[in-house]
Amino acid sequence: MRETPRPQGTAGDAGPGLPQCRPGRALAHTTGASGSGTPHRSDGRSPHTPRGARQTDPTGHLGTIPPVPRWPVLLVSQVSALLALFALVTWQVVADGPLLGPDERAGLALAGRGSARLSDFFADLGNMQVALPVLACAVAFAWFRRDRRAALCAVAVMAAVPVLVVPLKLWTDRQGPLTGATGYYPSGHTATAAVAYGAAALLLAPYVRRSWMMLVAAVLMTAATSIGLVLRGYHWPLDVFASWCLSAVLLLVLREVSCRSRRRSSSGTPSC
Repeated sequence: MRETPRPQGTAGDAGPGLPQCRPGRALAHTTGASGSGTPHRSDGRSPHTPRGARQTDPTGHLGTIPPVPRWPVLLVSQVSALLALFALVTWQVVADGPLLGPDERAGLALAGRGSARLSDFFADLGNMQVALPVLACAVAFAWFRRDRRAALCAVAVMAAVPVLVVPLKLWTDRQGPLTGATGYYPSGHTATAAVAYGAAALLLAPYVRRSWMMLVAAVLMTAATSIGLVLRGYHWPLDVFASWCLSAVLLLVLREVSCRSRRRSSSGTPSC
């Protein structure tokens, strides 16, 4: 049997020329076997992601495939924390937990304090006859500015307030501070004020120069409503706090939907 001839040089010999690539090797930048002058893969298969479907980065180079739309991690964590607080307070109310003692003592101590006329005025800010017209004006403005997806979402979160609050009132059946009637948890007036004024601020903020002033105004009006309800003895402090948590979840969802809508809209609409 013939042996395969071997080269006579050793590892230490220095050849007269540079090493040459053998034809057919799978190198990333060698020409194809057909001599077309185009790079080829070692296995001859096409890449999993077509390069034409990839997005370009700011420098113009091909980047990764388009990302899958999803809710931001910060938003999910905020909503989760608010829902956890709301669930904790609701559990205390249903199970007559240890938080109800300090809550009722604080509510009875605060009820009747301050000016009754001013407290009534603040509490009335949570009436639908007052809060809904404010939101309606903001929705109409956003609609005519072609921010219609955000406007519809604002209407949806406002409609979600009674859908969520009324069953909770019937389930918890909590008695009011100065009355024998029940169904006071959570506070419907607080939720109405928070969602109506907060949604109006989110709709109008992109169109004003100092947008933070709209948000501050919404927070102050909601806080005034909450204070008036507690001072007049219409609600316990935990009733108000639970409505703040529930309303904040709805407003965070509205803010995210509004921002996504403005990013997708055509030019001429302010972005978030």
